[in-house]
Amino acid sequence: MTPLRLFFILIFITLVTLAGMYKYVQDVTRESLPTLEQLENPRQELATSIVSSDGELLDHFYIKRRTYISYDSIPKDFVNALIATEDRKFFQHWGVHLMRIVKAFVKNAISLRVKEGASTITQQLARNLYFNREVSLGRKVKEAITAVLIEQTYTKEEIIEMYANTVYFGRGAYGIQIAAQIYFNKSAMDLRTSECAYLVGLLKGPEVYNAINHYEAAIERRNIVLSLMLENDIISASEYEIASEEPIVLGSSKSLKVKRFDQAPHFVEMIRLALSKDDRLGEYDLYRDGLTITSTLNSIVQTHAQSAVREHLEIFQRQFDATWSWSRNKKLLGILVDKAIKGREEYIVAPKDNKDKVYRFFQTHEPFIDSVKRAATTVQVGFVALDAKTGGIIAMVGASPQTKVYGTDIRYSLNHVTQIQRQPGSSFKPFVYASALEQGMSPSSPIGVGPYSWTSPSGVTWSPKGTLGDGGSVPLSVALKYSVNTAAARLITEKTTPSQVIALVKKMGISTKLDNYPPIALGSEEIIPLELAGAYSTFLNNGYYFKPEYIEKIDDRFGKSIVSNKLPVSVKEVTNKRVAQDMTIMMTGVVNSGTATSIRNWYKFDAAGKTGTTNSYTDAWFAGYTPQIVAVVWVGFDDPRVKFTGWYAQGGKAAAPIWGRFMGKVYSDPRLPYKQTKFTVDRSQIDTTRASKEINENEDNALDANSVNSSTNNQTEEVNLPQEAPKEPTAPKEPSEKKSTDAKPSPTVLPPKRKFPSLNN
Repeated sequence: MTPLRLFFILIFITLVTLAGMYKYVQDVTRESLPTLEQLENPRQELATSIVSSDGELLDHFYIKRRTYISYDSIPKDFVNALIATEDRKFFQHWGVHLMRIVKAFVKNAISLRVKEGASTITQQLARNLYFNREVSLGRKVKEAITAVLIEQTYTKEEIIEMYANTVYFGRGAYGIQIAAQIYFNKSAMDLRTSECAYLVGLLKGPEVYNAINHYEAAIERRNIVLSLMLENDIISASEYEIASEEPIVLGSSKSLKVKRFDQAPHFVEMIRLALSKDDRLGEYDLYRDGLTITSTLNSIVQTHAQSAVREHLEIFQRQFDATWSWSRNKKLLGILVDKAIKGREEYIVAPKDNKDKVYRFFQTHEPFIDSVKRAATTVQVGFVALDAKTGGIIAMVGASPQTKVYGTDIRYSLNHVTQIQRQPGSSFKPFVYASALEQGMSPSSPIGVGPYSWTSPSGVTWSPKGTLGDGGSVPLSVALKYSVNTAAARLITEKTTPSQVIALVKKMGISTKLDNYPPIALGSEEIIPLELAGAYSTFLNNGYYFKPEYIEKIDDRFGKSIVSNKLPVSVKEVTNKRVAQDMTIMMTGVVNSGTATSIRNWYKFDAAGKTGTTNSYTDAWFAGYTPQIVAVVWVGFDDPRVKFTGWYAQGGKAAAPIWGRFMGKVYSDPRLPYKQTKFTVDRSQIDTTRASKEINENEDNALDANSVNSSTNNQTEEVNLPQEAPKEPTAPKEPSEKKSTDAKPSPTVLPPKRKFPSLNN
């Protein structure tokens, strides 16, 4: 074969090869490359951030946890370390580095394995934005072509910005900002040189070089990155020595887990549930569009709320545990264990013929039985605080801190502020008193406090327990201070009506069903704690109801406003200023010398509120306010069949201490704006006395006399409440007499076929 013939053959082979390559590229890239619109507006799944009103990050909503920061906010050391390690010629090439591809091909061919990659930063970005991690020549071709297109569309700085915000660092962290928070508990801008080098080192293998499990490998990899920075004259020899000698000091172990933040988990979940159905977001994706939700919650106030709850429950849980006996509640334990077993995944997925075996295993498995016992007897709490001027929720604790010990994720556990309805007991009485004031009464108006019975036209008799002393009459303010049940009963049947009370509380934001019958005066109907807080705010705001709110604004990823709430969002005039201020005056007596004097152990300034304790000690409450903050506390159990065992579970002892601890912390914190310590009411009318031994002894004596028969069951119920005066309501069971046939009952007629709730259940 002549040289000329060989030359033409080689040219032919080359042309055929090129043609084949061209055809292959055409086939691979047909309809699979990003469009011009996609190149100019790459779709990036960014996590939505929820921040407090004072700028603290509370949590994220995300498919991939990723937030976006600008190039100027990315540490220079991170950029330099990235280029030195991943792509030294980044600022010289046009998306693909041909010589690097050739060198990588040769090294891989010699070693007979993939020893070195050839992807540039731009190619990696193309893969992150538009392709999966499929190992194939076709993907590499598409990746390379897309990298060239990206270089034609964006500047080098913009490419670095997109890369730093999309790359995966492990531990659920996408992007430099989240990685800095997850690994070092700081913002990206605050990263040190050694920390930047560590994060760049993670990119080669987030799990292999993670300092949590592979510290030595992480140190070695970080120092390789630092040496490359030194080699490229990015850092000096002295800087290298200092950085390479630094230990890798990660943030707290809590922050290193792929987890939900736990500062305000129930508050965050409440927002998620609400916004997932909020039409104001339009076509925005709550989990992918990188929104910023600025909430009303104050992180400092939230910390005080958590501390107050934790401090009280550490004592109170032990007090309950010392008095509770499962040996006296074997039947209940059997019911709880049965329910827990049938809710286990192992039981649910087990074949039908194997379910009995699974059931028997857990029925005798002591660790499982113990977990059921502990979950059932964990004292639960619901606490919420509102800023009175705005209606904004500034703190929320939706469950006991122990819930996260026995549950998988406290965020998804029951929110005892928004997701429960419980009988409020005497904390409902202020609404009855307010309704009576609207009818012309005043705090000094007399009301009877002796035994009282009321009989409906259908023959049903209601005889609430809870008198004061030997009876007679006292001013309304005194009756409320000592929570006299018979006084509230007289008010709702003689001075106002159930329908008027219901109309009032509905205007105050109570949405739960309230039946039109007198025992509602004693809190026999169930309400939601958050709504109770909103209702109490009406008294503080001179008769205006401010609907509780949790969002200040929502911005898109570029800072454009989507939602902007001018707080308060919803204001409604409910009652007149005189009524509201008279209620404040009367409820100061409850705190200063009535059933909530325990608050004075922690908080010394003006406060007004009301305790609540339901029969058999199922629920304990305190609802009240200072001149600037409204707060409600509920304490009880998830299963109402588990009950407190004695006097220590009154609202003044079980719930009010949390309120007092919280307010004491808030009003002594110089970082917070809550400085107003006195109500703007007629101070000459405020009960400024403090509880004394004599007052408490008189109250105890009054309580000892509180034994009144209910005509429906003819039983005497003992009252043994050392401090909180009269025991909360006992509503009669459904009577055996003929029921009323009225289609629309009058305000004082029991609704047809209405079963009285038993507050002992």
